Amino acid sequence: MIAFTQARQQVIAACTKIATETVATSAVLGRILAEDIYSPDNLPGFDNSAMDGFALSGQGNGFVSGHEFSISGEVAAGDDAANITGSACEIMTGALVPIGFDTVVPVENIEIIERDKNNRPTRIKLLKDVLPNENIRRCGEDVEAGSLLLKAGSCVGASERMLFAGLGIAELKVCTKPKIALLTTGRELIDDPNQALLPGQIRNSNGPFLADRIQQCDAYLCHRETVGDDTDAFLQALNRGLDAGANIVISTGAVSMGRYDFIPDALRSIGANIVFHKVAMRPGKPILFAVLPNGMLYFGLPGNPISSAVGFRFFVQLAIQTMQGNASEIPMNIPLAHSVVKKSGFTLLQKAKLTVDAGGQLKVSLLKGQESFRIQPLLHSNAWALLPDDASSLAENTLIELYGLHGMGVTISASQDET
Repeated sequence: MIAFTQARQQVIAACTKIATETVATSAVLGRILAEDIYSPDNLPGFDNSAMDGFALSGQGNGFVSGHEFSISGEVAAGDDAANITGSACEIMTGALVPIGFDTVVPVENIEIIERDKNNRPTRIKLLKDVLPNENIRRCGEDVEAGSLLLKAGSCVGASERMLFAGLGIAELKVCTKPKIALLTTGRELIDDPNQALLPGQIRNSNGPFLADRIQQCDAYLCHRETVGDDTDAFLQALNRGLDAGANIVISTGAVSMGRYDFIPDALRSIGANIVFHKVAMRPGKPILFAVLPNGMLYFGLPGNPISSAVGFRFFVQLAIQTMQGNASEIPMNIPLAHSVVKKSGFTLLQKAKLTVDAGGQLKVSLLKGQESFRIQPLLHSNAWALLPDDASSLAENTLIELYGLHGMGVTISASQDET
């Protein structure tokens, strides 16, 4: 049995970086960047008006209230302003600021004192003092050409796509999705929700959960199968997963010390290198990690639902992120809302809720129902709390590490109510 931190380091050491592909920006939502992205242009690409109003030419000087201007033209968004001269022109939000004009006064701060036959302003008067350089979005004020936008390993979300679209980035190099085969083991498992259960049978909850988590991690579920407690059937299913191109194989169940926990011996029989089996953590102590003869990675997760969830979050997800060039994850350090007593020698991964107390302080509470068979408390969690292996008790307000429930971020709740 090895320590939790050591086990994670061994997973990282066994991973190799995955191949890359070039994808249209319109199709990169949720993908992982394979290279640093630099801006090809300035954003905004030109000086433009921040509001509807009138652009003024003050040559770096302001104007006092009551000053009058003759209007020499109009510039709307999308217009070329090359022909605009004079000291003032009407301008719309987003329109190119003409050369020589250096401030914009909003329409509510002027009085129109003359109009032409088409009702367009021809003369205005300021109702307030105006300073130079007001209400103009400067070229490159948001993004400068050549500046670093995102580093390799970043996940592309809607905000990133907005930025790429604004800069005209048509395609990006991303990591290919690791292919994952998922094998749930146990003759007691029933996949069909419409099938009536016989005595001793249970619904397969791990399969749907892990299939969803695989997709959330920008990976591709290439094969999924439920097999009984039989070595030959298991090895045949394993081969089907590998034939489907799996980079990683995950199984649930059959890795502990019972009579039907056959997976360690089955893997040895085909020449797999078992890197570790059993980690000093709870839940999920029996987890197994191996490298198959063809170099693909194998994770044997315990069968209890929360043990599988922990194993995926802190080991399988770590492998996926490492293969995609992003193994770094910095936890939050948050004070406990209450004291905790635990057994030393084990790292505890606890269902937790990060909240803001009445005084506006972040606190983390460990939820009731930490047993590895209890799924419902996971619905009320927004984080995993890590309690270190060398501690036997932790006082209230002790700083502990907090990890996102399914990813690198943690959603903060407004109250500390537990369900």
